[in-house]
Amino acid sequence: MEIQALGYVGIGSSDLSEWTSFASDWLGMQMIERGNTARAFRMDDRSQRLVVDRSLPEGDRYFGFDVATAADLQSLAARLDAANVPVTWEAKALADQRFVKEVISFRDPAGNRLEAFHGAAVADTAFRPGRSISGFRTGTLGMGHVVFHVRNIDDLLGFYRDLLGFGISDYILTPFRAYFMHVNGRHHSVALIETGKQDLHHLMIELFSLDDVGQGYDIALGEPERIATTLGRHPNDAVTSYYLRSPSGFMVEYGWGGKEVTPGNWTPTEVTVGPSLWGHDRAWLPAEQQEKARTMRLKAAADGVREPLHVLDGNYRRMEGVCPWWDTMRA
Repeated sequence: MEIQALGYVGIGSSDLSEWTSFASDWLGMQMIERGNTARAFRMDDRSQRLVVDRSLPEGDRYFGFDVATAADLQSLAARLDAANVPVTWEAKALADQRFVKEVISFRDPAGNRLEAFHGAAVADTAFRPGRSISGFRTGTLGMGHVVFHVRNIDDLLGFYRDLLGFGISDYILTPFRAYFMHVNGRHHSVALIETGKQDLHHLMIELFSLDDVGQGYDIALGEPERIATTLGRHPNDAVTSYYLRSPSGFMVEYGWGGKEVTPGNWTPTEVTVGPSLWGHDRAWLPAEQQEKARTMRLKAAADGVREPLHVLDGNYRRMEGVCPWWDTMRA
C-alpha cells in the first residue's frame, strides 16, 4: 500500500496568537508566518508539520498522509475511485500552501478530511525549536499519530485497514472498543476509539528525550487547568506522556519512548491491561470512571505488569549493579 506516514495536520482556528504560544512555548515547535491568516509550525527539516489557519471555519481539520511518488498517489486515487470514494485532485495553489508537489483530498466514512501527497518541501534552514528541546522523533515515522472519536468502529475499520492499507497493531474490546493501526514502525499513526461521537480525540507528538517531556510537564504545571491527563505510561505503545488541552479543545499527547512494530510481519493482540500502566489520571472523566481507571492501574501494578523501555542508540548509558550480589562476588 502507498501511505507511509502522517505528514501534517491542519486546524481551523481564529486564535492564532494562543496557538502560537501553545505550539512554540509549550510544545517546542518553530513558528513560521504564512501571511495574515495562518501560522505554520516546524518539527524537523520539513517546511511545515502543523498549520493553524483562521481562514478555515473553527473546528475544521485536515490530515495529510505521505506517499513516496506521483505513481503511488495515482494508485491510491484509483483505488479510492474504484471503491466509490470521491477524490479531488487539488489545484497547484493548494499544493503550494501545503508545501508539497501534488495533493489529493477525500473523506473517511466519519467525514474526516484526509489528504495524501508526495514531494513534501524541505526547509533551507535548520529547525530551531521554540523552547529548548532535543527535538521531535519524526523522519520515516512521520509527524506522530492521530486518534479519532468514532460512533461505530465497524464503519471505519475496513476503510483504514483494507482500503488505505493500515495494519492493526493491537486493539481493546473492553471497557470500550479501540483499534490502533500502523503504516510504518511507529506503533500507530491512526487509532479509532468508539465513544459515540465523531471528533478528533488527540494528536500525539514524540520527543527524543524523556527530559523534554518532564520539563514540558513542569511548564504545564504552571497552568494545571490545561493538563487534561497527568503524566503516565501506556501498556500497548509503551509511551510515557501527558495530555494537554489545545486552544482548539482537542488534546495533544506529549510523549517519549514509543514501541516500534514491524509492518507486514506483526500479529495484532488484544490489550487487556490499562489503558494505562500508571498515571494518566483523566480529568475529563466522571469521578466514577476515574476511580475505575485507578483500580485497573493498581491491579496492573499488583499483577507485576511491566514494559521495557524503548530507547534510541546513544541516548542511554548502561547501569552497573544489575545484581548487587553478583557485583560483590565478581569484585
